[in-house]
Amino acid sequence: MIEPEISKPGAGDLIRKLHERPQMPLAEWLQAPAHVHYKAFRMTDPPVQRPASRDEFRSLLETFKVSADAMVIHDGFGYGVKTAATGERLILIWQAHTEYYSYQIWHIPSDHAGELTFGPMAFPDYRFPITPLGAEVCRLDILLMAEPLPASEALRPLLPGPVLYGSRILDEETSLVTSFTPDEHGRERYWVSVGSGRSSKSHLKDIVDAIVRIETYYHLLLMQKPLFTAAIDQAYKFEQVHLKQQEIITGHIGHADSLTLQRWLNGLTQDLLKTTRLSSKVHFELSASLPYDKIVHRTLASLDERTLPLYRPLSDYVLSGITGVAEGYQQLLKRMDTLRSGFEGTISIIRARVDLMLQSQNLTLLMSVDKTTKSQAILQYTVEGLSVIVIAYYLSGLMAYIFKGLHEMGWLRSADIASALFVPLSLGLSLGITILGRKLLHKKLSGESTPPASEKPEA
Repeated sequence: MIEPEISKPGAGDLIRKLHERPQMPLAEWLQAPAHVHYKAFRMTDPPVQRPASRDEFRSLLETFKVSADAMVIHDGFGYGVKTAATGERLILIWQAHTEYYSYQIWHIPSDHAGELTFGPMAFPDYRFPITPLGAEVCRLDILLMAEPLPASEALRPLLPGPVLYGSRILDEETSLVTSFTPDEHGRERYWVSVGSGRSSKSHLKDIVDAIVRIETYYHLLLMQKPLFTAAIDQAYKFEQVHLKQQEIITGHIGHADSLTLQRWLNGLTQDLLKTTRLSSKVHFELSASLPYDKIVHRTLASLDERTLPLYRPLSDYVLSGITGVAEGYQQLLKRMDTLRSGFEGTISIIRARVDLMLQSQNLTLLMSVDKTTKSQAILQYTVEGLSVIVIAYYLSGLMAYIFKGLHEMGWLRSADIASALFVPLSLGLSLGITILGRKLLHKKLSGESTPPASEKPEA
């Protein structure tokens, strides 16, 4: 039996969004030689700044007067193509990621244009009137050349910095050289030679995407080092405070009074709150940076880097800068968790001690109440016994007067004998009266404690 297909609301929209990015028809415009500028900005408030960056990109396209049929703008990416009268082409690509957004700006010169150089774009009337929405991550200046790699002496004046790094990537004809040193405009320069035989459009985009991915996540990972350093120092201070507190508490908890325990508890609670606040901030900032190390390593591996004579490998610089950084972040997060657990454990021990003291005090109080109750019961029975005797005494005294009167009237032979015989009877009457009064009082008290029928809850 074939079950009917159930369609979920919005499933079609989701599938379309998932397939939008691969359908960017950039391949028809990309070619070498090309001049590429790249900028990335880290957002401080992504839910607000991500849509704002999309609006910013739309206004940028309007500034360049890009026609509607030459632009595409979606939720997380967009592009626009501007062709000048000279045949030169400007391609603007915007992408919004989880933590940052970026611009790739491609200048494809015409066949009659002069030689491409690093620096400002040579596209007619080009300008980049954008106010960043976050902190700048990096900016790159990339030349894609459809020719073999020039000699190092020719590249040396073009790439600032003391050391040149270069490698063969992807195939034997594609080479990449950089110095990882910003120029006067703050841009790191990359010279990429794809050769005359491998200038396919998808190949070019893959190279640029790999470069910008390495640079962006490299800088995003290192941007957290000031926070990491400050958090390390604070964590060390908290650890020292905790060790001293543990020594004091361990040595004195056995004979500490309630006031001392309360003082310890208040201090530890304040330290725990400070530690938790720092831990939350560190976890929020550093945990998001941990995957960046893996992204850089995977991207370097995808380039299939091979040695280029006279140059240091590209990976030497990149890996030397980030080696151990992610592990350091992770170790700090573990230290913060351990420190917080230590404070919580010490607080639990003190609370257990306070509970034991309270239980001991309650037991002493209960024993005191029990003794008092027993004393009251003994006193009560003593008073009741005395009351029986007192009642019998006064009752016998009263009857003695009656017996004397009857004796004087001649109705009774001996008043003393009658009084003596009445004593046991008076004791019995006194006891009966006492017991009856106790029962009546108990019944009355029981009746007062029982709620009236109208106030009883309904079944």
